[in-house]
Amino acid sequence: MQSILSEQEVIRREKLAELAALGIDPYPAPLFEITHTATEIKKGYSEETKEQYKQISIAGRIMSRRDMGKANFAVLQDATGTIQIYIKRDELCPGEDKTMFDTVWKRLIDLGDIIGITGYGFITKTGETSIHVESFTLLTKALRPLPSAPKEKDGEVFNEITDPEFKYRQRYADLMVNAGVRDTFTRITKMKNAIRGFLNERGGLEVDTPVLQSIPGGALARPFITHHNALDMPLYLRIANELYLKRLIVGGFEWVYEFSRNFRNEGMDRTHNPEFTILEFYVAYKDYLWMMDTTEQMLEQTAIATNGTSVSVVNGVEIDFKAPYKRISIFDSIHEHTGFDISNMDEAGIREVCKALNIEVDATMGKGKLIDEIFGGKCEKHYVQPTFIIDYPIEMSPLTKKHRSKEGVVERFELIINGKEIANAYSELNDPIDQRERFEEQVRNMERGDNEAMFIDYDFLRALEYGMPPTAGIGIGIERLAMLLTGNVSIQDVLFFPQMRPEKVAEAAPQNA
Repeated sequence: MQSILSEQEVIRREKLAELAALGIDPYPAPLFEITHTATEIKKGYSEETKEQYKQISIAGRIMSRRDMGKANFAVLQDATGTIQIYIKRDELCPGEDKTMFDTVWKRLIDLGDIIGITGYGFITKTGETSIHVESFTLLTKALRPLPSAPKEKDGEVFNEITDPEFKYRQRYADLMVNAGVRDTFTRITKMKNAIRGFLNERGGLEVDTPVLQSIPGGALARPFITHHNALDMPLYLRIANELYLKRLIVGGFEWVYEFSRNFRNEGMDRTHNPEFTILEFYVAYKDYLWMMDTTEQMLEQTAIATNGTSVSVVNGVEIDFKAPYKRISIFDSIHEHTGFDISNMDEAGIREVCKALNIEVDATMGKGKLIDEIFGGKCEKHYVQPTFIIDYPIEMSPLTKKHRSKEGVVERFELIINGKEIANAYSELNDPIDQRERFEEQVRNMERGDNEAMFIDYDFLRALEYGMPPTAGIGIGIERLAMLLTGNVSIQDVLFFPQMRPEKVAEAAPQNA
């Protein structure tokens, strides 16, 4: 990608040469001993504790500075936050040589540069905890300026990028200047850790399964296709890890889980990215009723661990993850929101209902797809608070055990929150003969043009023939859950590096938001 240097970038390269002429390495060896963090100092410093902060060593990026002649204030940012630093000419350079202040600090050091400082803590006349700098070391010279001008709010200096194209393409710059973005991803880590803790405490075993698969199984989705040169065979990036985790249940493990990076060659919008993470876990000798109880307990605990409360706010709407959650069958939901009872209708009748509801369908769609279109178009949006939609028709669920008492449906639920599916779970189908018939029905759907229909996985059928115990399983969309718990409305805001088209030309310089 061709690089066109801006005036600022040219000047910074000239400063790089001046630093070298002064014998200052702008990219020295990486070791710099750090004794304190910005947040630790701001929270811990007081008149009573000041002895603990007489020798401070801290490193970070310069985010702003105020030149007051022979004294300067600046804001330093490390991984924990920002802190004000104070540099006085005669204390930094007590002798005759003032080069480190007059030349290096005032002229050759820029916003965005990373420095290490030593000094001691104090409180300014305005009451702000700060560091009095005794020495500083240039650790990294930034050759590009910060991507937006610094601002002040409530005594804090910050930067803000609002251009989505810039934010998602140059996430590193977004993280650098937007403290709120860093907080989002910190909370996502807390969320994942809370889930892992919940599962581990109950005996779950975290495992890994293949990303490259010979058959794209475990979900109704269009796969990405690649080619293995050594084996001279096509392979698929996994669309789900379900069938491999069930193989492990067959093998004797009773509770397995995986944070699975999945890939689906489908559309992109505010809730879909072609690369995403699903948490799936499978537990032997349990059913979907147990799984509903477990899921709502896990999500309540996860919300509290992430945010300190079970309530999250998304677009001004409070969503409460406190258990228990409402439960309603998909047929009752459709009846409630459309007025049509489709529970005993055949495909032709449901197609007529779609027509009456102005839902666009085509000849490739079977009964299950038609029902899914009705629910997705007319019902899903009404469920803002966590709700389990239960007892799906058999045509929609090729991997699910038939309901123990209701004809034509299976023991399945989807968890809907804020109008979107967050989780999908079953009492897993463990009858190998029934499973083979369901796969064969998927092949017929494929032949009529359904490009999301499942392949027959003969090895999985062989595994089932050895005997899989009664099992409950679930898949939870991690990014969608993260959106809810961090208050974001776009999946791109909870992915470090969302998928984007390649840049056509290089930008001359970072653009101010």
